[in-house]
Amino acid sequence: MNFLLKLTKTFALTLLSLFVLHQFSLEIEASSKVDYSQDVIYQIVTDRFYDGDETNNPTGELYSPDGNLHKYLGGDWQGIIEKIENGYLTDLGVTALWISQPVENVYAVHPEGYTSYHGYWAKDYKKTNPFFGDLEDFQRLVTVAHENGMKIIIDFTPNHSSPALETDPDYVENGAIFDNGSLIGNYSNDEQGLFHHNGGTDFSSIEDGIYRNLYDLADYNLQNETIDRYLKESIKHWLDLGIDGIRVDAVKHMSQGWQETLVNHIYTNQPVFTFGEWFLGKGEIDPKNHSFANESGMSLLDFRYSQTLRSVLKDEDATWTDFHKMITDTAASYAEVNDQVTFIDNHDMGRFTSDTTSKTDTEMALAVLLTSRGVPTIYYGTEQYLTGEGDPENRKPMPEFNRNTKAYQLINKLSDLRQTNPALGYGNTTERWINQDVYIYERKFGNHVVVTAVNSGDKAHNISAMETALPSGSYNDVLDGLLNGNSITVNQDQHVNAFALNPNEVAVWEFKAENEKPTIGHVGPMVGQPGNEITITGEGFGNEDGKVFFGDEAAKIKNWTNSEIVVTIPAVDAGKYPVAVETSSQVTSNKYKEFEVLTNKLVPIRFVVNNANTDYGSSVYLVGNTQELGNWDVDHAVGPFFNQVMYQYPSWYYDIGVPAGKNIEFKFIKKDSQGKVTWESGTNRNYSTPTDGTDTIQFNWNN
Repeated sequence: MNFLLKLTKTFALTLLSLFVLHQFSLEIEASSKVDYSQDVIYQIVTDRFYDGDETNNPTGELYSPDGNLHKYLGGDWQGIIEKIENGYLTDLGVTALWISQPVENVYAVHPEGYTSYHGYWAKDYKKTNPFFGDLEDFQRLVTVAHENGMKIIIDFTPNHSSPALETDPDYVENGAIFDNGSLIGNYSNDEQGLFHHNGGTDFSSIEDGIYRNLYDLADYNLQNETIDRYLKESIKHWLDLGIDGIRVDAVKHMSQGWQETLVNHIYTNQPVFTFGEWFLGKGEIDPKNHSFANESGMSLLDFRYSQTLRSVLKDEDATWTDFHKMITDTAASYAEVNDQVTFIDNHDMGRFTSDTTSKTDTEMALAVLLTSRGVPTIYYGTEQYLTGEGDPENRKPMPEFNRNTKAYQLINKLSDLRQTNPALGYGNTTERWINQDVYIYERKFGNHVVVTAVNSGDKAHNISAMETALPSGSYNDVLDGLLNGNSITVNQDQHVNAFALNPNEVAVWEFKAENEKPTIGHVGPMVGQPGNEITITGEGFGNEDGKVFFGDEAAKIKNWTNSEIVVTIPAVDAGKYPVAVETSSQVTSNKYKEFEVLTNKLVPIRFVVNNANTDYGSSVYLVGNTQELGNWDVDHAVGPFFNQVMYQYPSWYYDIGVPAGKNIEFKFIKKDSQGKVTWESGTNRNYSTPTDGTDTIQFNWNN
């Protein structure tokens, strides 16, 4: 009787959970799932945050009651729920939680003593990691987060499964992957071609990193139809559970073409903010990083931002002039710079706070992070000044949940500012005063203004003749002197009266005045085919339906408020269009440029061309008759093709996301280092693309 009662109660709770989850998903779906401009993300390594349910802790070698950082330590979703419900996370002010990949991971211990506590060694993408909780626990986490105005972002690893060795089927769990409990395949004896078997990458080239294993991790063959379908079904499974965002692991190590089809799949099923990890080392600048962010459909973790800010305030081998140069350079390089995800540290690098940095350094870094462009992310424990130079020391458990630290209070105040003043989320950056110690910068969106001043030097600086967009008047420090900031006065000609900025002082001043004219701050996602849902945010749209134009074509309105409009992409030809809002009183907004309309759904196709001999410095590209293939514009041809791993020179290959179920025309071309183009001879090539799945097509170069 007790068993039946318990079963009935569990069933009822599950139904209630699903209903509540659905309701809250509907409430936040339109606005916040794609626009994170005014959010603050809090990154949690789930196992290291808080143990809310000791009954789901692992046993045996997987678990360490003594704090071995390579083992599971007990953190779970119930622990996160408790820290939401007791106010720790809500009072901190963060509005999105980025959690470890929630899927079932391998249970074996790596020969070197490592475990899968981090969530990156997937075994079954359609089951939960039982040491984090069951499906009901995950649904409750999403529900509780939504009830408290927070979003849930999950990690997702479509590059690899788990450690494996081709020569040893007993190594860990042989990279095995399962589909809701049913075995799909193993790494060794891989008759289906689910994985790459090209050895480990030496990171010598983009191609080498894509088609070889990362370390000993079993690398997926994403052109395999079974793998392609499985991963896309899996991410839909988690989207259907109400998640609000996805962080895609190791995007540098997968073909951009396949990832474009993944993003297209996500945005077509349920658009959520999606960002990837393209690691950049200190001082590294990679144009491919920028082009990926601009063309793939997803944003990126902004490692260049992070490394530069760390160089200024942690390593002290760069100045604020270097930092501002990074701000201006990236504003030009990224098409959507405000959508890139900024941070000062994370699980893949040493923590910002260390024996060589003071708490004050951390506080200044947080202040800059939370008031400059991009979507700021706080790594768990930074508010408690957690230290740790490298893996696994940078993934230590939360030491305490103290709400009185200066860092905790700082995050609270600036998170609130990001939510209430659109200048931080949508604005452009203007430098107002700078030297090696001082950086004063202004962010402005319409009539909204935020000015931040930081002095990281060891002496006071007299700030004079500083211009600002702040209207005349006196302005108190938004931080209420938390970092020793003072008030300023702006005179009638919008110059700031001279003031002293003391060592280690940070001050923030703001002005808010809603724009009367309709002003677009964000459009997301910035790519999709006709019929997909797009959200436009800003202000001054009015409360009565007006019109939204993609070029000259009006879109169907799904929802309209003064600050947010949801539309579907109209049936226009594929290409790039400006987006504009016209209010019911026929006032037109600014134009949000370069929205990309796709031909239709994308499928991944591998194009191979043989016997394409080239001179040194020349490469092979492809150009064709669709938006996705450059519309015959050689400046937008797809490539350069690869020729080392899957096929070898003079054969060339490239994986491309192309419109499904369409007859396409294309040609291969060669470009030399000077941009000179050589077309292959003959008529245009024709190919009817599949409506689903993947394909590989091969040709010989036509001389």
